Amino acid sequence: MTQQATIQGTLSEQDRKAIETLYSAFSNNPDALDNAVTEDWQDIPLAPGQDPGREAMKPMIRAFNAAFPDARITIQELIGVAGKAAVRAEITGTHEGEWFGVKPTGKAFVLPIHEFHHVENGRVTKTWHMEDWFGWLHQMGAMGAGQEQGR
Repeated sequence: MTQQATIQGTLSEQDRKAIETLYSAFSNNPDALDNAVTEDWQDIPLAPGQDPGREAMKPMIRAFNAAFPDARITIQELIGVAGKAAVRAEITGTHEGEWFGVKPTGKAFVLPIHEFHHVENGRVTKTWHMEDWFGWLHQMGAMGAGQEQGR
């Protein structure tokens, strides 16, 4: 997963592995969260209807995997110091199931993500994340750009 990644800083090997394991959970392995994040992990912001904590994320990952069964997260850059890390990555996959109300399109996509993590004792405790879902909607043709509204 990090063969292409640029890794900078003083983040411990144990903490780096926790972050990589967190991302691997999104490749049809939600139980990998057990080895990556604390039970009371804070995922900020929560998705609509998502409860806080590790166990509440697992059904979200299963739904994500149903929509994107071939999804992969590739870390492009990881910059860290003891207990904190910034990640620039991308999600790639194919839209095979409904997501955000968008019916399957069969289209491949690339979705940039930027995240900040707090890590303690080899487990992620907090994640602040931003994904370019607006760009994803555009790639899926779900934006309605160029369509006349109200006619």
